[in-house]
Amino acid sequence: MQLAQRLNAITEPQTIKMAKMSRELRAKGVNIIDLSLGEPDFKTPEHICAAAIKAMNDGFTKYPPVAGFPDLLEAISIKLKRDNNLDYATNEIIVSTGAKQSLYNAVMCIVDPGDEVIVPTPYWVTYTSQVLLAGGKVVNINCSIDSDFKLTPEQLEEAMSPKTKLFMFSSPCNPTGSVYSREELAGLVEVFKRHPQVMIISDEIYEYINYAGHHVSIAQFDEVKDRVVVINGMSKAYAMTGWRLGYMAGPRELVQACEKLQGQNTSGANSITQKAAVTALLSDLASTYKMVDAFKQRREYVIGALKKMPGVRANNPEGAFYAFPDISSFFGKSYDGHVIKNDDDMSMYLLNEAHVATVCGSAFGTDSCIRLSFATSMTNLMDAMERIAGALAKLNKHSVVSVNG
Repeated sequence: MQLAQRLNAITEPQTIKMAKMSRELRAKGVNIIDLSLGEPDFKTPEHICAAAIKAMNDGFTKYPPVAGFPDLLEAISIKLKRDNNLDYATNEIIVSTGAKQSLYNAVMCIVDPGDEVIVPTPYWVTYTSQVLLAGGKVVNINCSIDSDFKLTPEQLEEAMSPKTKLFMFSSPCNPTGSVYSREELAGLVEVFKRHPQVMIISDEIYEYINYAGHHVSIAQFDEVKDRVVVINGMSKAYAMTGWRLGYMAGPRELVQACEKLQGQNTSGANSITQKAAVTALLSDLASTYKMVDAFKQRREYVIGALKKMPGVRANNPEGAFYAFPDISSFFGKSYDGHVIKNDDDMSMYLLNEAHVATVCGSAFGTDSCIRLSFATSMTNLMDAMERIAGALAKLNKHSVVSVNG
């Protein structure tokens, strides 16, 4: 069978690949601690589940409108005004089957073959694949741990060209947990003001998982708001990963284009999920903040443990639920036949030697790091950190330093 050439431009996401390998090893009886997937280990709050049951009982089991039920679009509009001081009419919003589809819709409706898309590195694994599927050219800007993995205005300006069509980023960031402050965003806005042809996709799915203070959206800057596409969804803040609902807010013309595109692939998002999302968005955030408190405790433990490990460098993530340590000091080292040449070797070594699943940093565009999710129990994290410390000590050929002592 001869498949479409466009498939050659992309690969299976490493996050999904590592999760699959973990399941396979676990099926063979290996005690794997999986830190590869970004999925809250909390149950969806009861009041949201109850709203879904009510929706089913009330007969909301038919095809929904492609853009979303009117009451959900209104709830999103209310949320954006309440939490972000952003004014979006309901016809400037569309819901999709997860934030990933919202991103895909936006990219496919903005990017033409040959257009350049600036993506700061590290980035979420799917950004570049979506650009390549659209025929665009990815322009990466490398951001290091020394700058907390954040982009500077000078770097952004240098990457701009007459062919630049789009800029994509996330704050809080997956995989680094970096959060852009209002002042930092203002610096980027000054650059965008000089390049009015450039659209901006702002992925804000981790908005509420923020340890630094109140979330700031680049759409809050009036000078660029008409060029910003805000992406968000229900997965992270409401522990609704399996419910599959994301949304986009942006220029009306783009939203209409996305509705046209979505109408030809998936049509409307799950009707029952949409009704549950109305309740989630309009209810208080007590359940969300309880999750965030737990994530904050885990973050403090994991980052502290990583910093105790000789050879590991870790920044202090201000959002999301990931650690993204630099492990490049181990490149060239070996143990029992395992030679660590790169980040992928390190992830495989930790999987096979420590039985801890991580994701190689090159999946996110940075080959000096690995990503660990701390969206799991403290018991699992304490066990995982001890295992990792032991495996790294073997590479360093010194005695194990206990990270829990």
